[in-house]
Amino acid sequence: MRLKIMQTGEPVLREEARLLTPQEILSEETQRLIHEMRDIMHDAPGVGLAAPQVGLPLQLAVIEDREDLLKAFSADDLAERERRPVPFHVIINPVIAYSSDEMKNFYEGCLSLPGFSAVVPRTRTIRVKYLDERGEAQFIQASGWYARILQHEIDHLHGALYIDRMLTRTFTTLDNWTRLHKGKPVPQSQSDVPK
Repeated sequence: MRLKIMQTGEPVLREEARLLTPQEILSEETQRLIHEMRDIMHDAPGVGLAAPQVGLPLQLAVIEDREDLLKAFSADDLAERERRPVPFHVIINPVIAYSSDEMKNFYEGCLSLPGFSAVVPRTRTIRVKYLDERGEAQFIQASGWYARILQHEIDHLHGALYIDRMLTRTFTTLDNWTRLHKGKPVPQSQSDVPK
């Protein structure tokens, strides 16, 4: 049976996901899960998908920001977001080892909360320790949009959604975001949001 994306309200999205052992990572079951999650992420389409989003409380996420997804944005938007293609990779049992003090605000969405968006403050630069799909220790330093994707997916592994961090007055449907906010400056605080 093909996995499906859980929608907000499902208890698994609010659970602390459990760590995977090296043996579990190398198992045929986990390797099959990684491939299926990659397909689901591509079909959605999305740039990241955490195991809790497919109903499994495991500390595992897949990430890929494909070149074809970037074509929908202007060069100025991509530069402002520091958004570049990110090759497919898997993060297992990730830990944020460092977060910069510099925060950036941008609209975010989520496959588990489709049709909506809100401004979410995120740290601009992070370092993440994790295991890859071979169970080998890895280290990433990321900035800009890639750092945002990592933080969003790691939040999922700890039972958090972007709506827990959003500037509440910016919460909007995607249709209204396109109509009212696309191409305009992103609010930097609640007081910057039009009343």
